[in-house]
Amino acid sequence: MEKPRIGVYICHCGINIAGTVDIKAVVEYASGLPDVAVARDYAYVCSDPGQTMIRDDIRSMRLNRIVVAACSPRMHELTFQKTLRDAGLNPYLLDVANLREQCSWPHAELHEDATEKAKQLVSMSVARVALLEPLEMRTVGVEKACLVVGGGIAGIKAALELANSGFKVYLVERSPTIGGHMAQLDKVFPTLDCSACILTPMMVTVSHHPNIELLAYSEVRGVEGYVGNFRVVVTRKPRYVDTARCTGCGTCAQKCPVRVPDEFNLGLGSRKAIYVPFPQAVPLKYTIDRDRCLYFQKGVCRVCEKFCTAGAVDLDQEPEDLELQAGTIIVATGYDLYDIQQLREYGYGRHKNIIVSLQMERILNAAGPTQGKIVRPSDGKEPRSVAFILCAGSREDAGLQYCCRVGCITAVKQACMLKDHLKEGVTVYICYTDLRTFGKGHEEMYTRAREAGVVFVRGRPSEVRALPDGSLVFDVFDTITQQLLRINADMVVLQPGLVPRPETEALKDILKLQTSPDGFLLEAHPKLRPNETVVDGVFIAGTVQGPKDITDTVAHAGAAAATAGSLMARGVFEVSPIIAVVDEDTCSGCGKCVSVCPYQAISLDEKAGTAQVLEAKCKGCGSCSSTCPTGAIQLRHYRDKQVLAMIEGQVPASPSGSSTDLPD
Repeated sequence: MEKPRIGVYICHCGINIAGTVDIKAVVEYASGLPDVAVARDYAYVCSDPGQTMIRDDIRSMRLNRIVVAACSPRMHELTFQKTLRDAGLNPYLLDVANLREQCSWPHAELHEDATEKAKQLVSMSVARVALLEPLEMRTVGVEKACLVVGGGIAGIKAALELANSGFKVYLVERSPTIGGHMAQLDKVFPTLDCSACILTPMMVTVSHHPNIELLAYSEVRGVEGYVGNFRVVVTRKPRYVDTARCTGCGTCAQKCPVRVPDEFNLGLGSRKAIYVPFPQAVPLKYTIDRDRCLYFQKGVCRVCEKFCTAGAVDLDQEPEDLELQAGTIIVATGYDLYDIQQLREYGYGRHKNIIVSLQMERILNAAGPTQGKIVRPSDGKEPRSVAFILCAGSREDAGLQYCCRVGCITAVKQACMLKDHLKEGVTVYICYTDLRTFGKGHEEMYTRAREAGVVFVRGRPSEVRALPDGSLVFDVFDTITQQLLRINADMVVLQPGLVPRPETEALKDILKLQTSPDGFLLEAHPKLRPNETVVDGVFIAGTVQGPKDITDTVAHAGAAAATAGSLMARGVFEVSPIIAVVDEDTCSGCGKCVSVCPYQAISLDEKAGTAQVLEAKCKGCGSCSSTCPTGAIQLRHYRDKQVLAMIEGQVPASPSGSSTDLPD
């Protein structure tokens, strides 16, 4: 190995680093480190002039190793790798010392301790970079088909974008119909467009698109393989109705004697044991609820079968497993509402006239359980006063600690609609913590609500109590007027937070994804890769990543489709060379590495008696290397000697010979 000639480049990052670290002192220190040929500082090393400086030095000074001391490598490591590649140097002969997050930001002002820590971080990077090896990317082919999991507006948008680009799409939805929560809405803010008028044509297009295979009432059970070559097992659940024969006429539901609460209307109405969730369902095929059907529970009835003139009822159907090949996967499983019954002070579930915002949406909807007539659930009377309570269970330690992002504008929208429907005959209160109407056109809707006479109260209500006449009362301290108010309302509408759906947890385990502390799926990078995950080829769209309104959800889904589409369009994917490698001469075949690998990238070769690494699945996490009792499995780019050199903080006087004793 040629003798290292290291260039060190220290970034001011404006005042992010220079505000607490003495940059000139660090440059002077770095200049004296072993094998450092040049050390420089620059205001923004990531800028074009900064990168040009590095490229010019590599060429003119014959540098063969580069240390950049700047912000997190998550932010700009790829940027500087490209800089090295453009200068003719292997991009993996680079180390990024994090002087911003790990050194500067923890300090409030220019401080000697920050400067000393910066010196040590640079010293560690210099020690490591001297032992780094050139690594080469490998490529795998990519199947030009995408699996989209979730048939809400995010999944629909992603599927249509990809299908219109010529890619095969498998759209899997666990419910009998696509549409998601958007199908339950009456109007969408801020323009109050009809939700169904926007959504239904997209649903129909999905069902007829030649590039989309719609798998409704189905669930993903398993995923094997890796980016470009995912093998997916999808279980199609039995509807007990032959979809090829079913005409959607509805005779079976008319004759069915069983009525059960309607989950699409959140319990405000009822449906039959054989049903379609709503009249515009896609596919418009009936489904038998096995748990409520008299035949499956008691062995009697079969009325639906008797009256179906198309002969579509098939009570002998069984689950069917389908095996699919996909190059990419988009997860768009959406959200659920937080279970507000956990907080008893709000009275939800105990008093009929306390409802959640999505139930109010169904009441307002002309296709809802009351045909759009605004009435109290308890007695069917028109309310004279309605109170909205925002952040119900959100932004507090007892419930969810984060903002749902859509609660404020949802309440404002529904308040405007109540005023439009009931005119001066209704008084509307909105009790809020902080009013957040941040979207385009949202502030104008808030102004419209105030002009319509909606009363805004800044404060968190106390316990909601029911009066004998069915009305409700609660106290709230208005922090604007500094007054304690008692509000009496015929109905109370709670705005719960948004939480991940239960199936998201199962998918997380199947796909080896990560979640943020709030339980939503974690993106690869919040700014630069917001629709990607740490698993190559797997993308996220919509509220599965976190609370969003429809506008942001559609934009996020389009971005996910574009990223997945660009990967499939290239036809190949570059696999990171930072993976585990096995020294078969010292591997004992104990299997410990197999058991700890979170990506199932290691298997045991029974014939050879050694571990084998599937390069395309390995993510370079290092779990195997840290577990191996013999040191037979190492991680490229983070081999033991490279990490130990960082700990020791110095470069061996004259590194010679191969940088590793392990085979590649």
